Amino acid sequence: MEESQAWRRALRGDGEAFGLVFDRHHDRVYRHVWRLVDTQPDAEDVTAAAFLELWRLRRRVRLVNGSVLPWLLVTASNVARNQQRATRRYRTLLERLPRSPEVAPPEEGIREDLLEGLRSLSAPDLHLLCLVVLEGYQITEAADLLGLSDTAARSRLHRARTRVRAVAHATRAGIEEES
Repeated sequence: MEESQAWRRALRGDGEAFGLVFDRHHDRVYRHVWRLVDTQPDAEDVTAAAFLELWRLRRRVRLVNGSVLPWLLVTASNVARNQQRATRRYRTLLERLPRSPEVAPPEEGIREDLLEGLRSLSAPDLHLLCLVVLEGYQITEAADLLGLSDTAARSRLHRARTRVRAVAHATRAGIEEES
C-alpha cells in the first residue's frame, strides 16, 4: 500500500494504516535521532515521542511529496532538543541541591535475631513499627497514615515491640546454643 493511501486511512483513525506508516519510517527516524542524543534509551524515547506526536497531531501534519517523513524528522529533532534541555535543567537542579550527609551503612548484616523479630510481625504492624521507630514519625502521624485510631496504633505498637523483643530473644538463645 502506498504511504499516501495509508496516511489517508490513518487520518480516519485506522491504527493498522498508521502501523504501516510507522513500520516504513521508524528505522530512518531512529537513526536520525541517534545522531542527536547521547544514549540509546534516549533515542528510543525520542523516536517514540515523535511517532506519538504524529498520531496526536495527524490532522495538522503536512505531507511533502506524499510522505510524512520530513515532518517526522523535524518533529524528532525538536523533541530531541527539548529532551536535552530538560536533561540539562534537571542536572543543574541536582547540582544546586544540598548534598545529604553521608549515611553510615548498617552494620555488616543486621543482627539475625532482630531480623527474625521483624519478620514475625504482620505487614500492618511492621509498617507501624517502621514509621515510628525507624523513620521517626509521631505515633499520631503514623496512625493517621495507616488509617488507625491513636489508641489502636499505640496498642499495636506496644504489641509489636513486645513481639520483636520476644522473638529476638528466642532467636538469640537458639543461636548461642548452636555455638
